[in-house]
Amino acid sequence: MTKTELKDFLDSKVIEYNNPNFIESDPIQIPHQFTLKEDIEISGFLTATISWGNRKSIIKNANHMMELLDHSPYDFVMNHSETDLDTLNAFVHRTFNGADFAQFITSLKHIYTNHYGLEALFAKHADTDSLQPAIHQFKKVFFEAEHLQRTQKHISDPMKNSAAKRINMFLRWMVRNDNTGVDFGIWNTLSPAQLSCPLDVHSGNVARKLKLLSRKQNDGKALNELDLALRKLDKTDPVKYDFALFGLGVFEGF
Repeated sequence: MTKTELKDFLDSKVIEYNNPNFIESDPIQIPHQFTLKEDIEISGFLTATISWGNRKSIIKNANHMMELLDHSPYDFVMNHSETDLDTLNAFVHRTFNGADFAQFITSLKHIYTNHYGLEALFAKHADTDSLQPAIHQFKKVFFEAEHLQRTQKHISDPMKNSAAKRINMFLRWMVRNDNTGVDFGIWNTLSPAQLSCPLDVHSGNVARKLKLLSRKQNDGKALNELDLALRKLDKTDPVKYDFALFGLGVFEGF
């Protein structure tokens, strides 16, 4: 395919998958349960954190998270007691357990209390054309609170060559306004042009077949390569192509 043909093909797939029907089978349905900004971003962050493995299991366990937070995640984060944290102990999603969950609640309270919330923290450390440095700084601030060493593995660091798929997906949800009701676009201090594609096995494999990516590993270097390729197709909204790459891989077996 020529560059024009490739862009036309991917643009058509964005239209096909970037619509409300996408929500039905995707973890993004969890933050769509809420209307308060802070509830959307906290539920979205927690859901993205456990978004690996079987998608039905992700959605089931993310819903369980919201139940344990009394379906008021922001209120729980800001007003929980030690006894409230004890109720999270039974939670488990793969290697993310109740102790990790409780730590995340503690760290989120630290961010909302001392750093003006998630949006302000990411915006403070963002580059003009990338949020990867902001993810690195976010992890440092997140673990300023007293924490278990084991919990650090649940937040990726792009500066250690991680593709940081789950946080990049969360940032897409918060920053990108697609006008179709899928992504939220509630973080106005950041731009879709700064976003990076949530690179996983599906989007990576499709990107390689389409010659958008040559690196074999799905790591930070691959993400940078894919970012550059997608920005050539649309510099203002490069991660809209996540819908095309993911949809082609998961739903079409491309």
